[in-house]
Amino acid sequence: MDRPHSPRQPEPPDDETPPPDDLDYHHRGGRLHFAARQRGLDSTALGQLLLNLPGMLMSLLVLLLISGALDAWLGLPFWILPLAWLLSGAMTFHRPTEDFLARYLLRLQRPMPEEYARLAPVWREVTARAGVDGQAYELWVEDSDDLNAYAACGHIVGVTRFTLDRLPSSQLAAVLAHELGHHTGGHAWVSLLGYWYALPGRMAWFAVRLLVAYALAFTSYFSWAATAALVLVICVVSYVTITRLYGLPLLLLVTPYLIAAVGRRAELRADQHAAALGFAPMLAQVLQAMYATESQAKRQAVAASGHKAAMPGVLGRLLSTHPDYPTRIHRLRPYL
Repeated sequence: MDRPHSPRQPEPPDDETPPPDDLDYHHRGGRLHFAARQRGLDSTALGQLLLNLPGMLMSLLVLLLISGALDAWLGLPFWILPLAWLLSGAMTFHRPTEDFLARYLLRLQRPMPEEYARLAPVWREVTARAGVDGQAYELWVEDSDDLNAYAACGHIVGVTRFTLDRLPSSQLAAVLAHELGHHTGGHAWVSLLGYWYALPGRMAWFAVRLLVAYALAFTSYFSWAATAALVLVICVVSYVTITRLYGLPLLLLVTPYLIAAVGRRAELRADQHAAALGFAPMLAQVLQAMYATESQAKRQAVAASGHKAAMPGVLGRLLSTHPDYPTRIHRLRPYL
């Protein structure tokens, strides 16, 4: 469905759009056969959805507590705030809301005519190979000098201007096929919904940590006894909270690592999607270039500082949402 306030990006006529010079443009002028299922929910997306449930439940609890206070103080019906929060998730698929997120959260821009003329035929080739209606998605550009691309919300596909200007069409197609894999696998919308529904719980946790930090700093000015008493009170409250909530707060401490692990698996699934469409060699070239750029940046940082670059710790690696480049390239080998 077209957005009511902004027309869909037009497809250039076939007779005016030359095929990319280094991409086998099989579907030019031919009939496109769309798959019956345009998108699904693969195992990684389902895993992300399940792992986000504890955060969603904690957010619901926070909103219920706030609703109870508003009901007592202002007479506001108890169910309004939780219901509005639950229904707000549907806004992530609302085209004007997606436009707002793309512009002001992701800092993306609509492609200029020459940029769209570059993107459109490559995107049409990728979606044609996948049997997906490319018109269902919106193409965006980020003004960045990094080699990167995005799949966000329900219909956003974004690339950086560096990616658009520097990559040949075949490698650009591989990058877009990877992002399409995130959409067709359900990774993009599941990640956004998980983040949105866990946001009240995250904000409450941040507020509690800030309050505890200020309270400890305040009591430390008086005596160690006051600090010890406050620590004891915090321990008792934490124990009661954990037991009353059946260990849910403890589970929330583990879920970020599990969600990151599933996110790394989702990246490999998106790589596999691009490889299955015939873009494995091109995607491997892009990953090798990114790996070389990252390695060079580390060497330059070491040369500038004179010290060996600090390696990320175990927890940092466990929280990484992307596998390392050698792992991704190794997983592409069966498709090369």
